[in-house]
Amino acid sequence: MQQITRAGEPLDVAGTLPAKGQAAPEMTLTNTELQDVTLDTYAGKRKVLNIIPSVDTPTCAMSTRHFNELASNLDDTVVLVVSADLPFAAKRFCGAEGLDNVETLSTFRHPEFREAWGVALCNNPMEGLCARAVVVLDADNRVLHSELVSELKNEPDYETALAVLN
Repeated sequence: MQQITRAGEPLDVAGTLPAKGQAAPEMTLTNTELQDVTLDTYAGKRKVLNIIPSVDTPTCAMSTRHFNELASNLDDTVVLVVSADLPFAAKRFCGAEGLDNVETLSTFRHPEFREAWGVALCNNPMEGLCARAVVVLDADNRVLHSELVSELKNEPDYETALAVLN
């Protein structure tokens, strides 16, 4: 069991975040068209997974906007924003914000993602949501970078995450 904090209070996180050099765990998530997608859906592309609790929180919204901006400069790379948000809410958020360089994916039909990827908030009021994390994969789904953000209200280290793609 890992731990992070939220406003200084400890939160348990189940699972283990994939480490640099490892093969990414399998995943099935649901896109805004209610279609299930896997890593194979993005075959041949590098992937940046911006894993967040919900786009309806200030820090999550900020990181989604920031990754959207940064994604426009990344070749052969897709930025996937993963949360427990319903696909309708994520689509509404990106539409209202004019974000078209990220793809939102939901764990709502596939909660197993959270523990398999080491981001399952548990034993606390946030249970059922994802902890904040960034995982960067190469085109062969090997982990180039992973960060479990230690304080839920903090943004990830964008520079370090994206530096592995240069």
